[in-house]
Amino acid sequence: MELSDIIVQKIKDTGPVSFRDFMDICLYYPELGYYTSANNKIGATGDYYTSACLTPAFGATIGRQLEEMWRILGSKSFTIVEYGAGTGFLCHDILDYLKNNEELYDKLHYCIIEKSAAMREKEKAHLHEKVSWYDSIKDIPINIDCILSNELVDNFPVHQVVMKDELMEVFVDYDNGFTELLVPAKKALSNYLNELSVQLPRGFRTEINLAATEWIKEIAACIKKGFVITIDYGYTSTDMYRPYRSEGTLVCYNKHKAGDEFYKNAGSQDITAHVNFSALMHWGEKNGLACCGCTSQANFLLACGFIDFFMKEMESVQCTPENYKRAAFLKHTLLVNMGSKFKVLIQCKGLNAPPLLGLSLS
Repeated sequence: MELSDIIVQKIKDTGPVSFRDFMDICLYYPELGYYTSANNKIGATGDYYTSACLTPAFGATIGRQLEEMWRILGSKSFTIVEYGAGTGFLCHDILDYLKNNEELYDKLHYCIIEKSAAMREKEKAHLHEKVSWYDSIKDIPINIDCILSNELVDNFPVHQVVMKDELMEVFVDYDNGFTELLVPAKKALSNYLNELSVQLPRGFRTEINLAATEWIKEIAACIKKGFVITIDYGYTSTDMYRPYRSEGTLVCYNKHKAGDEFYKNAGSQDITAHVNFSALMHWGEKNGLACCGCTSQANFLLACGFIDFFMKEMESVQCTPENYKRAAFLKHTLLVNMGSKFKVLIQCKGLNAPPLLGLSLS
């Protein structure tokens, strides 16, 4: 049975579903969802690129920030938790960098939260030491020092809302095709906007990521003293709700092409929404996470020495016109294209927010 047939049957059995539930099924339905299937998703043969799959210098740069955090925490045993490691490239490149610090590496534990069996197998293919896998952060039996995510929060299922005379939520029905209908939004959705002091104008359509607020609450409870690094594309509330974003930020990715046909290709395309970093900071502070700072990916990479790592990587590559073009493309992508769209948020708990290398160009 196709995933779209499963959704249609669910609607026939129980009535219209919220867009949030529709997106959840499309992305995470067992074995048939976009992220739970075995299909390639990342890289040239997939649907999109991540920074980590473009160059090992990205992981080395993050490794340098992690090394500074280890020193701030007293150069003791160091446990990193990465959510949704994808192909495992980022973990691999971070470990490669941290191997240069024997004292740290000897005391290092690297934990990956990965619910997809298919993705776990891909990660295990080239992660052979220091790494253990868990279904939930609550299963990790040791103290956690840093929680890291790269392009995680944008793939949490989101509620879609539209402001009419009152706040309305988008539901999905079926009548010879998927259709939308609006129902009065539940209290949790209006409370979200109220907490952020956001007033939507009439006709404004946007997304509300309640899963992100639950996630930040969960990880805050699981860390006693340490840091949280969140890398993703998105905005603060000031930019998220500007008039020209009145149709929201939802987008689909299929074979490296962006689109807005959310109700087609169920399970075979990514569906994603930009992250509201103001919400992560707000609910982080409510749950004990102080904000060290939020900066662009470009500023973070440059501050942590990305150019040096990248040039060292290029030294091992033959000097040809093709390789020069590739190097220019990678630098432009990471420092200009993705570099301006992505943000790096660093939060801490149990510490007076210290100055950090990666935030020094903010």
